[in-house]
Amino acid sequence: MKILKRALIALAIIIAIPLVVALFVNNDYTIEREVVINKPKPDVFNYIKLLKNQPYYSKWAMEDPNAKMTYTGTDGTPGFTAAWESDNKHVGKGEQTITKITDGERMDMDLHFIKPMEGKGSAFISTEALSPNQTKVKWGMNGRMHYPLNFMLVVINMDKMLGGELAIGLTNLKTVLEK
Repeated sequence: MKILKRALIALAIIIAIPLVVALFVNNDYTIEREVVINKPKPDVFNYIKLLKNQPYYSKWAMEDPNAKMTYTGTDGTPGFTAAWESDNKHVGKGEQTITKITDGERMDMDLHFIKPMEGKGSAFISTEALSPNQTKVKWGMNGRMHYPLNFMLVVINMDKMLGGELAIGLTNLKTVLEK
């Protein structure tokens, strides 16, 4: 009986520690990556503002070229939604909606992940002219993990994991646009 009592106490402590730690962990994360593309800023922005172009450079879209895509609205304008559905667990099901465009500068999007795990976030892509024929593109994501799942932010390095995927997408974008 004494062993069972100690085992239950140990189990309670093992469960309690992550829950207590999660109380002090930030719920929010931000990831950003950038690349310099040897093209004029208007050419770069006019390409990236079209969500239908993402299958040519986004690592996530390229993960399953056979994903079912559904588009609603006018691409490159606020309110346009690109939805995807895939049996590939790395792609899953979700949608992104353009929420704001500052013409030639920045596009903001809402992200809604449905499968394999429900979640919401936001993303942006911005451009900055470095010279008449060089453009810096920055791609970023923001998200929130609610308690107690925010404990995962201690275990998983979101910046490394998602940042690497953004970097691959930006490298692909550079390749596509500099052809």
